[in-house]
Amino acid sequence: MVKKILTTIGWREIIALPELNIPKIKAKIDTGARTSALHAFQIKEFYQDGKPMVSFQIHPYQKNSRDTINASAELLGYKEVKNSGGHVQNRPVIRTRVEVNGNSWKIELTLTNRDLMGFRMLLGRQALRGHFVVDPGRSFLLG
Repeated sequence: MVKKILTTIGWREIIALPELNIPKIKAKIDTGARTSALHAFQIKEFYQDGKPMVSFQIHPYQKNSRDTINASAELLGYKEVKNSGGHVQNRPVIRTRVEVNGNSWKIELTLTNRDLMGFRMLLGRQALRGHFVVDPGRSFLLG
């Protein structure tokens, strides 16, 4: 059996979410979080061609509420997630492509208002598994 050599990343990195028109966003690499989360607001459900969809707005840059991206994606459902304050939230879940260091793959993302949080994006364990190992003492190892 050939063992895959995993790339080392830091506790924060720049990633892209091309299907959501986000060319770059600073993400906290959070091995304590099972699922990934994206800052979103004005979240609205609708149907398109019989499929449940969700539209939302994103402020992709920390400490910047001027730059806004409008996005939409298929709504996979809702997931109960315990936030950093220990409160359970029922969050919408989407599936989208993430690009990191020239590689891309699909991940599940929950949508939640992260205005008060330091990072607009968390990349959780499920998204990292099989792709990276994390060096918690370093940042921006991928450039």
